[in-house]
Amino acid sequence: MFRFVVLAGLLLVGVHGIGQDTCVVFQPSSSTISIATQGAAAPILLSADDWPGVQLAAADFATDIQKVTGVLPTLSNVTASNATTAISSKKSKAISTPIIVGTLGKSSLIAQIVNATNLDVSSIQGHWEAFMSLEVENPLPGIGNAYVIIGADKRGTIFALYDHSEQIGVSPWYWWADVPVTTHSGLFVESTGCSHGSPSVKYRGIFLNDEQPALQNWATEKFTNGTAADLGPFGAPFNHFFYAKLFELILRLKANYLWPAMWAGMFGIDDPQNQFFADYFGVVMGTSHQEPMMRSTPNEFSYEGKGPWDYETNANNINAYWRVGIERAKPYESIISIGMRGFGDMPLSETENIALLQNIVNTQQGIISSVMNEDSASVPQLWCLYQEVEGYYDDGLQVPDYVTLLWTDDNWGNVRRYPTQSERNRTGGAGIYYHVDFVGPPRDYKWITSSQIPKIYEQMSLAVEREANRIWILNVGDMKPYEREIEFFLNLGWDATRWNPDNLDSFISSWAQREFQVSSSDAATVTDIVGNLTRFNSRRKPELLNSTTFSLISYREAERVLDAWATLKDASINIYNSLSADFKPAFFQLVHHPVIASANLANMLIAAGQNNVRASQARLSANGLADNVETYFEEDYNIEHQYHTMLDGKWEHIMDQTHVGYFYWQQPMANTMPPITRVSSRKQVLAGVMRISPEGTLGAWPGDNPNQCGQGYNCPPPTVTLDNFDTFGTRYIDVGSGGPSSFTFTVTTNATWVKLSQTRGSVSPSAPETRVFASVNDWSQLPDGTSSATLTFTTTALNPFSQLPLSVPVNFNVTKHTLPSTFKGFVEGAGVISIEAAHTSRNTSVSGVSWKVLPRYGRTLSAITPWPHLGNNEANYTAGAGPSVEYDFYNFNTIGGSGNLTITTFVNPSFNAGEKDRPLGFAVQLDSQAPQALYFFPPAPPGGFPAAWGGNDGFAANNIISAVAQVTGVTPGPHTLKIAMIEPAVVVEKIVINTGVLMPSYLGPPESLIV
Repeated sequence: MFRFVVLAGLLLVGVHGIGQDTCVVFQPSSSTISIATQGAAAPILLSADDWPGVQLAAADFATDIQKVTGVLPTLSNVTASNATTAISSKKSKAISTPIIVGTLGKSSLIAQIVNATNLDVSSIQGHWEAFMSLEVENPLPGIGNAYVIIGADKRGTIFALYDHSEQIGVSPWYWWADVPVTTHSGLFVESTGCSHGSPSVKYRGIFLNDEQPALQNWATEKFTNGTAADLGPFGAPFNHFFYAKLFELILRLKANYLWPAMWAGMFGIDDPQNQFFADYFGVVMGTSHQEPMMRSTPNEFSYEGKGPWDYETNANNINAYWRVGIERAKPYESIISIGMRGFGDMPLSETENIALLQNIVNTQQGIISSVMNEDSASVPQLWCLYQEVEGYYDDGLQVPDYVTLLWTDDNWGNVRRYPTQSERNRTGGAGIYYHVDFVGPPRDYKWITSSQIPKIYEQMSLAVEREANRIWILNVGDMKPYEREIEFFLNLGWDATRWNPDNLDSFISSWAQREFQVSSSDAATVTDIVGNLTRFNSRRKPELLNSTTFSLISYREAERVLDAWATLKDASINIYNSLSADFKPAFFQLVHHPVIASANLANMLIAAGQNNVRASQARLSANGLADNVETYFEEDYNIEHQYHTMLDGKWEHIMDQTHVGYFYWQQPMANTMPPITRVSSRKQVLAGVMRISPEGTLGAWPGDNPNQCGQGYNCPPPTVTLDNFDTFGTRYIDVGSGGPSSFTFTVTTNATWVKLSQTRGSVSPSAPETRVFASVNDWSQLPDGTSSATLTFTTTALNPFSQLPLSVPVNFNVTKHTLPSTFKGFVEGAGVISIEAAHTSRNTSVSGVSWKVLPRYGRTLSAITPWPHLGNNEANYTAGAGPSVEYDFYNFNTIGGSGNLTITTFVNPSFNAGEKDRPLGFAVQLDSQAPQALYFFPPAPPGGFPAAWGGNDGFAANNIISAVAQVTGVTPGPHTLKIAMIEPAVVVEKIVINTGVLMPSYLGPPESLIV
């Protein structure tokens, strides 16, 4: 087991920091101070009266220097009078210029330096968690100069130390993700040092939640002996040994706040030292939205409460229960959650109303004031407006002005509500509770990373701009699958000014270089890997995928998805194989495992879908696909096992989460292989040895099949179509085996303009199908309009007794369109025009607002949104008058020749999160027609969701909303589509214009050709 020893800390009672200016260098110059060089290190001096957390961080800093250079600095508590003695008494190889560390208003050593040197500390004094460092001459008697690190408060000093640790080459994830330390022979700092003001968000933290089975099983093995005596009353293993590791990580990430594990845990009871150590380290504690008054409800109430959890009938016992929570937390730094929900994170009963909740809050204020012996207005508190509680607030519930309103997302990364302008002057401010992990409808997602950093940025930067910046808390589930996203969320809260849509890639590339010591080119590759991994997993959570999510017949969608996963997997394998053995475990955890595990899942599910289609088409290849599904299913466990057994089993159980075979929203009790079927490999198909399956249909020829035509029998030969602006430029026909007999085949055509990828081939049980592509030799040789040909597939069975020669005709109709030579833009192909929103023809600003690309955002490429976020002082516009983007396109058809087109704009499922009377909206306009205003997010009951949000095909599950506009009176030719801002914060990903042949698919057609 891991036992974290803090005794040493108790006795003391090159790499750029990501998103932070650097002051550490690895070569000396005339402007640098030595930290460690030539086998010597600068001594580190503190005063004994500084915060315990500062002492711990200073000890970590000394150890970090040793990890990097091999030299351990001396670490001493000194006074101004004996500082020189402490330095001179150390070994002769110590560097003479010391590092002096301390906190304003706490450290007597720092007070002496400030007073003696008139050091200007105004830039940090009184500023929450700010810090500075610099060279100071004659800081103390007998010391000529020193590198002085000063924090405005205890965490300011702690963050300064850990910031230097990160810069010298120690990742915050050195233990939690096994990132090797970057070694250097020398460490130096610029004499001007580093500094940072107050963070953008005051409290920045994480919430361990839904921690069973993975985190709890892992912690039980690693931090306890597994016996009842070593576990909490409900079996929780989360003791102070576990939390000490977590507290250090939180502080290294420059966070300061934690909601502890709660489903089987009771933070204050499981280990009585937990709260003490949180405060000792310097971490602010809280409890989740369902755990008021610093008590882990429902567990603590089940363990020692009296009566039912019903305030109407049991108020006295519940009040007494809450009082104990406040008394227990009184000595420590906390944010107290107030309000009340039902047991097990459920709403209060329908009979309990706003008046009752108002009374509860008033009573809680009295308890807080009584126990704390101060006005409750001075005690940090929050009320999380989660689901129905948001409805209570909107319906008139009065929340004390000094209480922070913690707004929430929809559990799926879309913030439900930000503070309105009238709410931004509350003294308690506002914050956001956000998720990268969730348990609940429409589906749990808690297995693997599936949140995009560009979307986290887009949603949370809006929170900064709308002043929801008092508290940010991130639901991280088991934490381990989400390391990178956790760090970005916290980093953005630490300094939101550092990041914008154009430099988010630099976060990933810097992270890759810090964690894996890769070259800049390999870091760019890792950035692409991460961007595509999170795109693929966020467009539909892996837990929601099934065998028909991606179309098996339209736009080659399923096959393109698998090709993309294969490319991604190959890129990850190449990086993994290029790393030294020391770095492979970290890369495996942070990048490679989610890539190969997710790719394997996608292959398994799509192969299952293809298996069922092939079986319905009487194709022998169904059996090979069934074998593949079984292989992928076993490989899923192999990948998990690889994670659990590396590093001598350090992470055993951390990937225990089930994720295959969901039957409803809750996690399956076991991974279950998707359904597969088989066709007889020994009995010949009734219609013959050969199966012909053209692209774009579930049908197969010869013989009867319900997907050949509406009648289902005696259907005509299949037809495939192609035009000269089709995205793929070809159509395929699969030639498959219909049983145990091998055969050869030929393909002939009656038109010279037809180009075939092959004109003959063979099929056998061991190679049960082949694919023939048909295209046009030279479009310039065809006349405008439609030309038709027949492709004839003829076979002779190798066993002459198995079947007479068989021929299957396939009609091949191609259409040639001619564009004006002057046209530039998107061109209709295959009956649609598909446009990635980022590929604009023009972008017109209004009042300094224009549409900006959000790179890597969304399901297919990128997205666009009005920028600046809140536009012209949060102004909105009438339809067609706002900032706009335009897309030039050319159509050859309208729907059924009617002059009608359907324009579908795919937008992020953002809530109407701004002013109450201003739902999100934008306008679409074709040419000079009247603009159409589209308000795409339906009204919902207070605190609730519109019906279209939920379900397995709702807004949340699909991670998209389709906003549809119909236009009439359209003729073939050039046109311009205009999309104009009505309200800020709309995010547009893709536009699809149906000219008559739009086919069903999950992601929509691939982007049309651009000329």
